[in-house]
Amino acid sequence: MTVTQISAQELFRAAYENRYTWDKNFPGYTADITFKHDDRVITGKVIISANLKAEVLDVEDEQASKAIHNQAWEIAIHRVRRSFEDTHSANSFSYGATDENGAVEILVGGKAEGDKYKVRNNEVSHVHRLIHGTFVTIDTFSSHQTGEGYLSHTYDSVYNDPKTGEQKGGRSEFTDEYEKVGKYFILNRREIRTETEGKVSTQEFIFSNIKLLEPVAA
Repeated sequence: MTVTQISAQELFRAAYENRYTWDKNFPGYTADITFKHDDRVITGKVIISANLKAEVLDVEDEQASKAIHNQAWEIAIHRVRRSFEDTHSANSFSYGATDENGAVEILVGGKAEGDKYKVRNNEVSHVHRLIHGTFVTIDTFSSHQTGEGYLSHTYDSVYNDPKTGEQKGGRSEFTDEYEKVGKYFILNRREIRTETEGKVSTQEFIFSNIKLLEPVAA
């Protein structure tokens, strides 16, 4: 009996395509936002348009508005459905080590050489990517199954200098929670705990009263 081993690219592609994304008919949505940063509480509104552009309304504090906008943009960008070819056609993939949890390392060559991923249970559980001149490392600890792909529930992120390997800033721990609005899963809460030099700062983004926008007539 011969066992056919799938290629590293096929294994990674299956996990990539198993992520939950919004379809091309996604109409966008509005939501109320409550932003808690340590002991400060700021409220306002957020609009994510059908083309996944984010807008923050009724927040006068510039720093808070920027923090909310960054999260809204981040939420939308991760739900964009891009084909594997569009994202990774210039890359090659090979197997690395398998860790004690059964996660299989995928090493990237080609355009994104030096990037690394791990795949476990048909999910990407570890990301190590060079983004805007900085290595970003994300480990996912738990995920949420939607029936149409997975969403990360708890994960962390660390930034490192690619030349020296030195950590830049603190380690952040994320907790994401979702609700189903119409036929779409939409983030309704994100907590970020960042530890820098022994001090923990907490940010919480609570999205409530989420309403889908009316689809634009073609």
